[in-house]
Amino acid sequence: MLGVAGTSMAVTEAQNPLLGENTCGSLLKKLQEIWDEVGESDEQRDKMLLQLEQECLDVYKRKVEQAAKSRAQLLQALSDAKLELSTLLSALGEKSFAGIPENTSGTIKEQLAAIAPVLEQLWQQKEERIKEFSDVQSQIQQICGEIAGNLNLNDVSPAVDESDLSLKKLDEYQSELQELQKEKSERLHKVLEFVSTVHDLCAVLGMDFFSTATEVHPSLNDSTGVQSKSISNDTLARLAKTVLTLKEDKKQRLHKLQELASQLIDLWNLMDTHPEERRLFDHVTCNMSASVDEVTVPGALALDLIEQAEVEVERLDQLKASRMKEIAFKKQAELEEIFARAHIEVDPDAAREKIMALIDSGNIEPTELLADMDNQIAKAKEEALSRKDILDKVEKWMSACEEESWLEDYNRDENRYNASRGAHINLKRAEKARIMVNKIPALVDTLVAKTRAWEEDHGMSFTYDGVPLLAMLDEYAMLRHEREEEKRRMRDQKKHHEQRNTEQETIFGSRPSPARPVSSSKSGGPRANGGANATPNRRLSLNAHQNGNRSTSKDGKRENRLSAPVNYVAISKEDAASHVSGTEPIPASP
Repeated sequence: MLGVAGTSMAVTEAQNPLLGENTCGSLLKKLQEIWDEVGESDEQRDKMLLQLEQECLDVYKRKVEQAAKSRAQLLQALSDAKLELSTLLSALGEKSFAGIPENTSGTIKEQLAAIAPVLEQLWQQKEERIKEFSDVQSQIQQICGEIAGNLNLNDVSPAVDESDLSLKKLDEYQSELQELQKEKSERLHKVLEFVSTVHDLCAVLGMDFFSTATEVHPSLNDSTGVQSKSISNDTLARLAKTVLTLKEDKKQRLHKLQELASQLIDLWNLMDTHPEERRLFDHVTCNMSASVDEVTVPGALALDLIEQAEVEVERLDQLKASRMKEIAFKKQAELEEIFARAHIEVDPDAAREKIMALIDSGNIEPTELLADMDNQIAKAKEEALSRKDILDKVEKWMSACEEESWLEDYNRDENRYNASRGAHINLKRAEKARIMVNKIPALVDTLVAKTRAWEEDHGMSFTYDGVPLLAMLDEYAMLRHEREEEKRRMRDQKKHHEQRNTEQETIFGSRPSPARPVSSSKSGGPRANGGANATPNRRLSLNAHQNGNRSTSKDGKRENRLSAPVNYVAISKEDAASHVSGTEPIPASP
């Protein structure tokens, strides 16, 4: 035993030459010296050496066990590191990593030392990836909450699935976020459009925009930022409903205002309201014919403006009732004026008496009476329009007859060719008059044809100031024929008279003519109606005894009654004979 201990100590001492004096060999030597000095027996010495050797073995054994345990822990740590490395790579979606050692050779600590920085990098990358996922998912959750109208979702952070932190999954979340951001932008654009429309409509309708917008959602007032405005389905639906309601209100108010404007204009026209008073309601009448989209002026359809127009219409209605007779007579005068221009004969006194009786009786509403008169005026205008073409030709016919009458007087004037003042003007007029006179037969034929066609279409006689026009034209044709016959007879008498004078001159010789009596042409210009002995004028009318020569209407205007041309008068034979017996020759018609 002592040898073993000594050997072991010697080896240890030999292996540790640097330990100095306190080595196992020196201590054993010192122990032997002590034992020699004490006188320990060999048996006791061997026993103590065995005990010492056992204690040394126990120390070695403990150290080996500790080393084995440490090795096992290192191996477990290495295994855990490799497993964690694999898990991180799988979670991050990485098939490989640049820092991972390719071989597994080397000591355990070397292998751990090689994996440790890789794990640290992957852990850092995982934390960054989790943060990215959390940010994207938080934005997705926020936008989904805004769309759903549930902002409480933003109080809870979204849970990140750490088992799948791959870039592919992150791209999917980012794509989803982009779609949601696009949808949010579109919704926000719609919200802003709706809000702008509500603002414009409220301005036109004179409504409070702030209260209207915040009633839909508190975030829609102007003080809230654009990104903070609600974009939920409920908000969009309520905004759309609000816009439709406001547009319908705008449409109804515009219709109401246009009705009031029409009533105002009618009442103004009835009562001849002064333009300055009308201008006070220009803001009402300016939108008379405007469409709903054209009305954009703020306050143009405010309730107080409509109420103001209603009050004015009511006031004018009351004023109209008090001035009913005046207004009715004004419309009657308008009706009579239309009939007068159309040469339709009416009884104005009877019509006015009837109006007075209706108003005084109270059996008819003023509006009904005025509407009936408006209807009569419309019918009168329609009838006047149907007569216009014929009346225009009647006016041409009358003008042509007047020119023919003047031409007759002009031809009877012996001084018409004298170089007197205005002679050249009369000469030009005579040339034009002859052209017009030559057109009279064709004009009369046209008038007859058009009048007959009109009577067939309307089933009634066409009258001119109460006289049938066809009868007037027939009488005119008869008078014209008589006049032509008379002119022919006068020419024959003149020719016979000249022959007798020639025969007398041949028998008795030439002798001076007796002095001529002073003719009317010398004393007073051209003679009218074919000379002094001509019969008086008579009207070209079958009921002249009823109409008179010129009748005067109630408003003081002289009616344009059609009378026969002054030269269209049948001359009796006695008058013609007395006229021919004079020495004054009668010029032939041109």
